[in-house]
Amino acid sequence: MSIGRRALAEAVGTALLLAAIVGSGIMAERLAGGNLALALLANSLATGGALVALILTFAPISGAHFNPAVTVAAIIAGDMRGRDAVPYIAAQVIGALLGVWLAHLMFDLPIIEVSARERSGLGQCAGEFTASFGLIALIESGRRRFVAALPGAVAAYIAAAYWFTSSTSFANPAVTLARSLSDTFAGIAPDNVPAFIAAQLAGAAVALATFRWFYRCEHVATRATRR
Repeated sequence: MSIGRRALAEAVGTALLLAAIVGSGIMAERLAGGNLALALLANSLATGGALVALILTFAPISGAHFNPAVTVAAIIAGDMRGRDAVPYIAAQVIGALLGVWLAHLMFDLPIIEVSARERSGLGQCAGEFTASFGLIALIESGRRRFVAALPGAVAAYIAAAYWFTSSTSFANPAVTLARSLSDTFAGIAPDNVPAFIAAQLAGAAVALATFRWFYRCEHVATRATRR
């Protein structure tokens, strides 16, 4: 399939993912009556459900990355060509922005906003490092061992990470950037975006290096056993 079609699939899939994240956050906040735990539960369940559906829908077309960190990991792993990185990442960022605007449109909010929700500090960055490390670790292991179960595993991990990470698990630079333009439950202040993205990329890089080392050692051990 052409790179144009694959990039468009990434844009559409990422847009729908952001519509699910931001839209469910708006709906949850409106219906929870100030109960933040209930709002987060609804937001995490909706995100997880949408994510497994979107991965199953778009994986046969583009691989369903929806995340620049996942795209870079795929290139390093040799699963896609390096020259495809720019159209993929551009499509993910544009799609993420369109998804936020779609959520605003559906809920009668101003299309373009700037978030005032502060998510700063070492703890928040540690949360993003952890969320991104776990996501890339899961994908690296899953693509080798349990490809068919990977969509559900990714969705389950992200839904769980909403709860066990201090940052509620953005784990995606495109998602982080887009959510800075939504002054809603899912938003993040623009000043906090660079630190979040740096933590995400660091977590992804450490996970990629670690799991490539794990499986390289396994490959070497298998060859030695066969000899």
